[in-house]
Amino acid sequence: MSTFLLAAPPLFGHLAPMVAIGARLVQRGHDVELLGGRKYRDLATSRGLRFTPLPRDADFDDDDLDAWLPHRERYSGLAAGRRDILGLFVRPLRAQSAALHDRLRRTGPDAVVAESAFLGALPLVLSRPASARVPVVAVSTTPLALRSVDTAHFGSGLQPGTGRFTRMRNRHIDALLARGPLRPVQEGLDAALTAAAVDRAEAGDGLGSSVSADHPGRPADGGTGWGVNYFDHLLEYDLTLHLSVPGFEYPRRELPDRVRFVGPVPAAGDGRLPSWWGDLDGSRPVVHVTQGTMDNADPTKLLLPTLAALADEDVLVVASTGGRPVTDLLTLARERRMPVPANARLAGFVPYAELLPRVDVVVTNGGYGGVQAALSHGVPLVVAGDGEDKPEVAARVAWSGAGVALRTGRPSPRRVRRAVRTVLTQPRYPAAAARLRDEIVGHGDPLDEVALTLEGLTAGERVLGHR
Repeated sequence: MSTFLLAAPPLFGHLAPMVAIGARLVQRGHDVELLGGRKYRDLATSRGLRFTPLPRDADFDDDDLDAWLPHRERYSGLAAGRRDILGLFVRPLRAQSAALHDRLRRTGPDAVVAESAFLGALPLVLSRPASARVPVVAVSTTPLALRSVDTAHFGSGLQPGTGRFTRMRNRHIDALLARGPLRPVQEGLDAALTAAAVDRAEAGDGLGSSVSADHPGRPADGGTGWGVNYFDHLLEYDLTLHLSVPGFEYPRRELPDRVRFVGPVPAAGDGRLPSWWGDLDGSRPVVHVTQGTMDNADPTKLLLPTLAALADEDVLVVASTGGRPVTDLLTLARERRMPVPANARLAGFVPYAELLPRVDVVVTNGGYGGVQAALSHGVPLVVAGDGEDKPEVAARVAWSGAGVALRTGRPSPRRVRRAVRTVLTQPRYPAAAARLRDEIVGHGDPLDEVALTLEGLTAGERVLGHR
């Protein structure tokens, strides 16, 4: 038996896959602790994990992000992305690092497994070479942000290309963003790493405040004094396990072997079926619309426009509110004079493992987990998202051929209707989604692959590729 310390930020889409990984490790006889948002204590302990809450300086409610980042809705585009990176991921780094080191001292785990947005694990891997510390593995739950000559900068939503012009475009965009709009991200990361280093030095942990001979870093345009570029930080870990498949990620010639594709975590199958479940009888196409679990406070962005768009179509529309009360959606629909049509079925949550085999098209704002859940069942998509990593998810859907990207977070009913009709009537979209489904199925059980990799690591097998 081995002991694993898992860590994740208090964001459901980032934390839930870590709970699934931890639960599989528990099933295989290991001792697992999760360091995460206190809101998710019951989710973790119900699956057999021990739980330690993050300190207040690193914890927030992902259903009320305005309490942590006031006036978040006032920002859009690059400014919104920069503010989210600094506020949700960089700002908690110092407190995350302190909490992680406290658990290391108290429990002495055999390995640390950090979700990729949990930047508080970076000071640990920067402190000394892998041979002189506990192994640290990252789990990537979002599209890869790693910079490459083959890809445009993460957040641009631009698809990759192989021509000389495209490569020149990518280099110029990287340089311009690093010196301008994204410079505060690099400065913030550098400051947070330095603050964490001072904390560790004062605690006697041996982590200095500058790059040492043990970790010289990689000089890079836009890198910090630590040699760490925010968008490349996954390369610092001993190993990164990416929860996707190559067919849904842009190829990069520089991608190292220590970044491994393991496939997406399967959709949860537990949950009560709604009373209208019998209506999914296969008599007409089923369209599922969701705004996910994070950006779902304003259903006028996508839920209500989709219901209006498909009101007169010969389809059944299953709308999920992402856990918010269905009564709130009904009240807002009345206030906005956007009545819920007769062909709509509403629920707070619908278990995807049961729903997706019955669905013909998913309309989504681009949550990575939900999109990959649809692709795991060969379901094509219509994606309308404009925040967090959603433009990048939408771009990958379009690039893979598995759906249509609307390139907006507030599509009109007309645009949604046209896109759904296109995906339903053109065979190339379900064919591309089916190819990705086959690739995902062929990858095997990702939870077992992660568990076997971690077991090999703690048994001393050479699974590390760093330093």
